[in-house]
Amino acid sequence: MTEKKKLILVVNDDGYEARGLEAMVEVAKSFGEVVVVTPDRAQSGKAHAVTMNEPLRLNLYKTVDGIPYWRTNGTPTDCMKLGQKVVLKDRSIDLVLSGINHGSNSSVSLIYSGTMAAAVEASFESIPAVGLSLLDYSPAADFTAAVHFGKIIVKQVLEKGLPPYVCLNVNFPKLPIEEIRGIKITRQTKGFWHEELVERTDPYGGKYYWLAGYLENIDDGEDTCEWALQHGYVSVQPVQSDMTAYSAINDIKYLENEFKR
Repeated sequence: MTEKKKLILVVNDDGYEARGLEAMVEVAKSFGEVVVVTPDRAQSGKAHAVTMNEPLRLNLYKTVDGIPYWRTNGTPTDCMKLGQKVVLKDRSIDLVLSGINHGSNSSVSLIYSGTMAAAVEASFESIPAVGLSLLDYSPAADFTAAVHFGKIIVKQVLEKGLPPYVCLNVNFPKLPIEEIRGIKITRQTKGFWHEELVERTDPYGGKYYWLAGYLENIDDGEDTCEWALQHGYVSVQPVQSDMTAYSAINDIKYLENEFKR
């Protein structure tokens, strides 16, 4: 018997014109049937936002080599929901691939990432999911190495699976294939964005602001996503939705003593 063809949903947060989207499709189409659902504009930094106060629109805008491309006015998380519950309704999705993002989603960027939010949303539904990002913010970024290593990772995930309710956060260094040293399983780097709001004045005298800043890395561990990227490795980090600070539970037990019947 021939093996059933895998059904792969591709989403992103950089919008339907992003070069990284085509790189993601290049990875996905090696492994099965591909369906694309993407925002109609860049949605970086949307995190896990969903659209609740306005209608969602969904349009099939092209089909290339048998692959349908849909776009929506919604967020990356909306793309995952629409893909599963509308476009592929009554079908079983084997894998969700989100990206390939222009810019890394390492350290605390994971929290802000629309790319990773879509992957996490898929994990809620027990669908294996991988978010992929390249440490290059240029619209004209070279995704050659990301496609090469992306295929290696996706092949293994399809063959061996992922733990329930866990997705992968994959980050590629900005290096050619021959300079990448390998793949490292990592944890999230402890860090935060040192943010600045740059004030400017429009032609009418009104003030407006651009968000700028840099990542403050406070973690010197050699098992982190930032360490891997800085040392030429592809970082693969398992991610789950549980944000409980388990190490702090006993530290705040005193609050229970404030209310006794």
